[in-house]
Amino acid sequence: MTDRLYIFDTTLRDGEQSPGCSMNLEEKLRVAQALAQLGVDVIEAGFPMASPGDFEAVRQIAERVQGPTIAGLARAHPKDIESAARALEPAAQARIHTFIATSPIHMQAKLRMTPDEVLERAVEAVKLARSLAPEVEFSAEDAGRTDMDFLCRVVEATIAAGARVINIPDTVGYTTPQEFGARIRELIERVPNSDQAIFSVHCHNDLGLAVANSLAAVENGARQVECTINGLGERAGNASLEEIVMILRTRRDRYDIETGIDTTKIVPTSKLVSQITGMPVQPNKAIVGANAFAHEAGIHQDGVLKHHETYEIMTPESVGWTTNRMVLGKHSGRAALKARYAELGVELDKEELDAAFERFKELADKKKEVFDEDLLALLDEGAAAGEERIRLVSLHVASGTKDTPVAAVELEVNGEMLKATSEGDGPVDAAFKAINSLVEPNGKLLLYAVNAITAGTDAQGEVTVRLADGDRIVNGQGKDTDIVVASAKALIAALNKLPDMHARGEHPQYSGV
Repeated sequence: MTDRLYIFDTTLRDGEQSPGCSMNLEEKLRVAQALAQLGVDVIEAGFPMASPGDFEAVRQIAERVQGPTIAGLARAHPKDIESAARALEPAAQARIHTFIATSPIHMQAKLRMTPDEVLERAVEAVKLARSLAPEVEFSAEDAGRTDMDFLCRVVEATIAAGARVINIPDTVGYTTPQEFGARIRELIERVPNSDQAIFSVHCHNDLGLAVANSLAAVENGARQVECTINGLGERAGNASLEEIVMILRTRRDRYDIETGIDTTKIVPTSKLVSQITGMPVQPNKAIVGANAFAHEAGIHQDGVLKHHETYEIMTPESVGWTTNRMVLGKHSGRAALKARYAELGVELDKEELDAAFERFKELADKKKEVFDEDLLALLDEGAAAGEERIRLVSLHVASGTKDTPVAAVELEVNGEMLKATSEGDGPVDAAFKAINSLVEPNGKLLLYAVNAITAGTDAQGEVTVRLADGDRIVNGQGKDTDIVVASAKALIAALNKLPDMHARGEHPQYSGV
């Protein structure tokens, strides 16, 4: 019989820990629904003890998302575990994922605990979690650098305590595939009760080996892989879900292993996560990059035209790349729009459809063709509008080869109408200075990136802005056919995510342009 690999998606937990990738509740729900349609086995919805917002997000996903097991992360502390259990109460299938570090450097420098104390804490945590949830997963943090004898002791004891999934993380992306695969094999062979648990891996990409290490683990007996959409995650990220799944599917001659993933939904899910988090996918990214199936060299083009397998080991359609486009105008109806959203994995109720349709009509007036990417962008605009404390009322920019760029902006900030005019080194700089003159804190600009959502000179520009305010890093995105307007929207979206944002007490008066 074909073997089964379980896909544990941690985009909403580890992926969200990437700087600037925090999502609000509605965004998390949209991603969770997309992951459910994609067919992942487990969704790690968050870290309930981390904040009230995280707790509520896990609880809402547990209540509203059907299909996958919903997991909540918890340190090996009673309060964390009890919080996770409460958040997961509505889930049809719930799992508490508890962890403690086991490597010498973590035990000594971070935990300041002896190995025996760590072992005792791990067992107590698993027992408590098992009394509160039907499924328990235990992770030995930094297992890649853990003494093998001690790791065997911890794994055996936590299985005996009730853990039925044992996760072996390469937390800092330190190991190589041969080392990591051998470690998984040795654990399964040496631990007496290893047959009572599924072995899982969670690999980070610090040395670019997350996918390779995950596959080495699968080759040596692991049957759950923890991964994220687009490889999102702390530092250099996690193992990429799309790469692991498509390697298994494309190389069935080597891996006789199945997943439950509907691969045709990979690209739409990738685009959704990219747009919500503001983390663009690099064009040459495997599977989901814009150039993943592009051929420019004449020899390659000739070969593909004669037979796609000459230079394509999988078809674009198999992962969700399509040439579908919507050419809708002022007379197009809601039914067609709703049907296309459904094909993209987005289900809209009447109120949501009406709002999306109104924004669609506005966009259709500006450009001839509305693509799938445009439709997803419209949803982002709607989600952002629901939590605005700063709202862009108007923006006027004057710029020329011999003139100093000037921007006049009008904002509504917590119900107060404010106006300002500023000069800048360019139209975007002038607009940013005008906006920043009206609100505080402004945050330090870490990133300004521009991307065309679709092709053509009438394409919507997608701008990503990343701000740092103390230890907090936030992303904002803006879309518009006018790149300066898109930039202003992106800055405002980021400012709206700063919790202590407010209007300045004094501000320049609007003078017009």
